[in-house]
This record gives sequence, structure tokens and C-alpha cells, in this order.
Amino acid sequence: MPVISRFFGIVIALYWNDHVPAHFHAKYGGEEAAIRIDNGKVLKGRLSKRASSLVEEWRQLHVDELTENWQLAREHRALRYIAPLE
Repeated sequence: MPVISRFFGIVIALYWNDHVPAHFHAKYGGEEAAIRIDNGKVLKGRLSKRASSLVEEWRQLHVDELTENWQLAREHRALRYIAPLE
């Protein structure tokens, strides 16, 4: 699980060869959700309201970087770390 960011106890990761649509995984405590990069829709799983809100704020700030990392993952190339939410 290539971790690309961490903030407020939330871990953000992308998986190599993951299925489309382009998405990332957010983990917080025992919760996990797969979230679309383009629109923030939860594809699978769930996060608490607070964690979900923080992840969405972060996603909106980093859509371009997430999209670039998605492409890098598809090509089995090294992913770039994305700045955390502060």
C-alpha cells in the first residue's frame, strides 16, 4: 500500500493496478473508504463525518497531484508524496 499522505491520523494510499475509476484509499482508525479523485464520491466503505470532511477538503486541494499519482501507479512508477492538510 503506497502511502502518499498522512494528516490528523488519516492515511491516504494508492494501490498499483487498482480498478477504474481513478480513486484513492483513505484509512482512519478501523475505517476505510475508496474515494474517486475527480468528484470525491465514496466508491466503497465509509469514514466518520469528521474524517470524511477532512479528506474531502484535502482532495479538493490536490486533485491534480492525485490524478498524476494515479497515472504513475498505473505505469508502476514511484508515487509522489502529497502535502498533508494542515
